[in-house]
Amino acid sequence: MATEEKTVPRHVAIIMDGNGRWAKKRFLPRNAGHAQGSRVAEQICEDAYNLGIEYLTIYAFSTENWARPKEEVDALMKLLRKYMKDSIARSSKNNMRVRVIGDISALDDDLRESIRTLERVSSVNTGLQFQVAINYGGRDEIMRAAKAFALDCAEGRKKPDELDEAVFYSYFDTAGIPYPDLLIRTSGEMRTSNFLPWQLAYTEFYFTDVLWPDFNKKELQKAIDYYSTRDRRFGGVK
Repeated sequence: MATEEKTVPRHVAIIMDGNGRWAKKRFLPRNAGHAQGSRVAEQICEDAYNLGIEYLTIYAFSTENWARPKEEVDALMKLLRKYMKDSIARSSKNNMRVRVIGDISALDDDLRESIRTLERVSSVNTGLQFQVAINYGGRDEIMRAAKAFALDCAEGRKKPDELDEAVFYSYFDTAGIPYPDLLIRTSGEMRTSNFLPWQLAYTEFYFTDVLWPDFNKKELQKAIDYYSTRDRRFGGVK
């Protein structure tokens, strides 16, 4: 008997939750959990591409994360610096294009420069399209898009009656990137936490109790298996 072919989502978004709890369970500092979570993210990029996923977007640092203890924020920024620099070589080796979404103007100069370099170097790559959300908030993204369109209207580049969904989306950080088909959130939390609210309107949600540092290819396959059972109608009737 032939095996039914599973539907693979084109674009997967992930809220990587549970690093701190993973570390606490092992009597380690929270930063150890973030470091392990970063290593898992690297592997999941490879696994996602091998499973047929074209776009992967991860939530690395939100606009709300600045409220965490300074020591933890500083450690996260240090980790992001290393991740961005290491990704230059990794993206070339794996033919992966990397883009950063979010308001990077709040980041230090050296981190912004690393981001620009990584985006430029990887822009010619044709493999996995990988988006990293840094200082990202969905409401903030919508507000920035609205302000940018309003400015274009004020300066005569656009007219208010030109605005439709496609035009508005062209002002988003994710412009040119298809909406996610599947959202995965780890660690048992069941909310989207201001992640891609516009883009997730018709996305399938998959929640798992697995902590992000324990997430692996097997768990990713479980999420894909769940997605393949969904009947996506986008508000219509089949």
